[in-house]
Amino acid sequence: MATGLVVVKQYERMIKFRLGKFVGPIKDGGLHFLIPVLESGIVIDTREIPERVPTQQYITVDNVVVNMDFVLYYRVIPELADRAVLEVVEPGAAVRNLAMAELRSIIGNVSLAEALSERERIQGQLQAALDENTERWGIKVQGVAINEIDPPEGVKAAMEREKSAAAIKTAEITESEGQRQAQINRAEGEKQAAILSAEGERQSAILTAEGTREAAILNAAGYANALDQVNTIAQDADARTMSLQYFDTLKELGEGSATKFIFPLEFTSMIQSFLNGSNNSENNDI
Repeated sequence: MATGLVVVKQYERMIKFRLGKFVGPIKDGGLHFLIPVLESGIVIDTREIPERVPTQQYITVDNVVVNMDFVLYYRVIPELADRAVLEVVEPGAAVRNLAMAELRSIIGNVSLAEALSERERIQGQLQAALDENTERWGIKVQGVAINEIDPPEGVKAAMEREKSAAAIKTAEITESEGQRQAQINRAEGEKQAAILSAEGERQSAILTAEGTREAAILNAAGYANALDQVNTIAQDADARTMSLQYFDTLKELGEGSATKFIFPLEFTSMIQSFLNGSNNSENNDI
């Protein structure tokens, strides 16, 4: 700058002063000339700057002290680079201190459980709060990343016990649910087996009944046919044939041990008819 020639890199912006007063516009990358003694310039880096905020203690709404550290990602807005020179002495320190103050306010309104489980929501709230205040310095916060939330040892021990109890409870619930499902499956299987067994017995009874019915029908049909045949033959039989059949029956009775016999009235008339038939036959032969 002593020679009056200044080279500004592409990612930089130069703020020019003449006799200590800002002279616009903001100079972007390239070669620029400054009038020696009368003019001077300040070069600002507009690239994104990652800055880790050291671990600090924060108090939650349920009065638990936690240690937290986070990283800020911010940059100087090229169009507003003059504000980063004219409105604030140390832009990085200003953003860092504002971030810690805003985070204390946010953590003070949430419980420890919410702080541990809703980290992304807290990061979003912090970034929104910073954006509302850093534009006046020509700075844009690109993002916030909370690295660690570390509660006290006693709280961590209690959380571990709670986690262990929850795991045991979950395991017991899972085991009991498995046993319950197994019992249901066994009962369902026994039910299906009983249904199939009953259905099999029913089908067997039906088939047996059908067989008995068919056998009875066949037996009845056979008996009816036999009666028909007997009736047919009996219609062609004469009195002598029937008498001979009676004599055979008498012969069988005589061979028994009985001493008394009762004969139907028709038997005497049948014998008389047989005898008459025999006499007629003899007369015809003579």
